[in-house]
Amino acid sequence: MNPKAVSRNPIATRSMLASAMLWLMLMSISLHAFAQVAGTVTQVSGPMMAKKADGKVKILSVKSEVESGDTLITEKNTYALVKFIDDSEITLKPATTFVVEKFTYQADQPDADQASFNLVKGGLRSLSGLLGKRSKEKFSLKTPVATIGIRGTFFTAEYVGAGSYTVPRSPSSPAVTPAGTTLAPGLYTSVTTGQIAVSNPAGTLTFAAGQFGYTSSFTMPPILVPTNPGLPFKPPASFSINGAGASPSTTASGKSGNVDCEVR
Repeated sequence: MNPKAVSRNPIATRSMLASAMLWLMLMSISLHAFAQVAGTVTQVSGPMMAKKADGKVKILSVKSEVESGDTLITEKNTYALVKFIDDSEITLKPATTFVVEKFTYQADQPDADQASFNLVKGGLRSLSGLLGKRSKEKFSLKTPVATIGIRGTFFTAEYVGAGSYTVPRSPSSPAVTPAGTTLAPGLYTSVTTGQIAVSNPAGTLTFAAGQFGYTSSFTMPPILVPTNPGLPFKPPASFSINGAGASPSTTASGKSGNVDCEVR
């Protein structure tokens, strides 16, 4: 058969186009399924963005979805609360870079549970949800100097870079590190309820409610510190545990915030 005759056959041409369109649709569905929704932004007090796994950048607001593979970045005055699909919550401090490496949760498939995060810089507060209650061993929070595991908990973690944080003056606060002190670089942790285990190649240490920890480097073991090092965690009054507070349809400024803006 003459190849040119086939290419000019309208029926053959339509069939080829239909096949190509079907392939593109299947690829689109496959890629969408791969980027699993992990949670939703429920509170945000300022600019926040997500760098997607494919390199695109999206400006986030209240009701924005967060997917596995997203790198979340808050600006210098922005607090943001993300509620995950298992009802766990993570509140990010200003100037924080946080990676949702993988988050998988289905109520009827506990064997598939996984919550893997990476705190590149900055700080956060984490409240365990259903995954943390039934699959504690499946949760991990990496930092530049250690990895944090949970025992069903509510805790705070902050990684301080070299010379990047000076304790502010706060007369109303309890006795902490003196104001004006520049904190040593490293990972600072505190536990409100439950327990956490901080691990690196140099050792592992478990911290219980009311205890404070410090890890200076990847080659030094975590240690218990006697007092609060003075790192503040003061989100807007509208933020609170379990998502209570401001209306989910508004930002802290009271403006509607339900539209994502993608930066190419």
